[in-house]
Amino acid sequence: GASMFFLAVYIHTVRGLYYGSYKAPREVVWILGVLILLLMIATAFMGYSLVWGQMSFWAVTVITNLFSSLDAVIPGLGTKLVEWIWGGFSVGGPTLNRLYSLHYLFPFVIAGVVLLHIWALHIPGNNNPTGIDVKSAKDTVPFHPYYTIKDGFALVAFIVLFAAIVFYAPNLLGHPDNYVPANPLQTPPHIVPEWYFLPFYAILRAIPNKLLGVAALMTSISILFFVPWLDTSKVRSTSYRPIYKWFFWAFVLTCIALGYLGSQQPEGWYLIFGRVCTIYYFAFFLVVMPVTGLIERPRALPGSITESVLGPEESGEIEETKNTKETKATPPPAARKRKREEVL
Repeated sequence: GASMFFLAVYIHTVRGLYYGSYKAPREVVWILGVLILLLMIATAFMGYSLVWGQMSFWAVTVITNLFSSLDAVIPGLGTKLVEWIWGGFSVGGPTLNRLYSLHYLFPFVIAGVVLLHIWALHIPGNNNPTGIDVKSAKDTVPFHPYYTIKDGFALVAFIVLFAAIVFYAPNLLGHPDNYVPANPLQTPPHIVPEWYFLPFYAILRAIPNKLLGVAALMTSISILFFVPWLDTSKVRSTSYRPIYKWFFWAFVLTCIALGYLGSQQPEGWYLIFGRVCTIYYFAFFLVVMPVTGLIERPRALPGSITESVLGPEESGEIEETKNTKETKATPPPAARKRKREEVL
């Protein structure tokens, strides 16, 4: 279930980045979306810990121990914070109770933020693949049946995929060590989180310094909040940006590569490639987005959404037909004057 949630959210995020859904006037929509992603990550992590198998137990131990890196800033602060989170001197029953309570509470918080996300979306309206604002009624289509059929098809496809995994491959995305009861005296040889955490886990391990690694991990997610202001291009959709498009797909491949590298031991070439991918991950937001928006010459944008779909000739014929009908339906002023005189 969590895997299907994150699959849908990651696809939605990539789509938003590609079509520039974060640009004005939809900055608030994007920020609320990133906040939902953060809440989902926290909820999924706490739910994963409730299994209380070997992998989930040691995942909780490793992640909560990251706060001890604050000792490098203020001596003793990180250790006290970790013990406060644990409710003792090690991960145990009090830790599990706290994670369970938060795991139960967070979905209600997510539901509230989702409502705000939908409300914020309805103020400026939906974005579209062209990135062009709606200029007339002919640039829009009714929600039913067009969107209901499309969304219904996507929903059925997801249900089929979910059912196939549940009924025929229930252990496909699980780790075998997590079927072993938690044992604090035996550390697994290789601690691996769930697949949707792997890119961030690879970034964490790519930096040898503990404090800097935690900072990179936090920054890799929080940097998404600033995307609306990091992208300096006036064009929304990547479809009309020939240079940026190549960097964008390289970024997508980098995230996939980080996911694979996060599942491997941090040694040898895996560690080197992990650091290269980490550098490009941050360079995409901090260098590529601002610079390409300033130097790139985008393709010419169509005059309207209709023109981008039907082409200039067909859209011109539609406009001409519409104007002809309006001309026929509305008589000239002289004819209207004569008609009033005849009536009088």
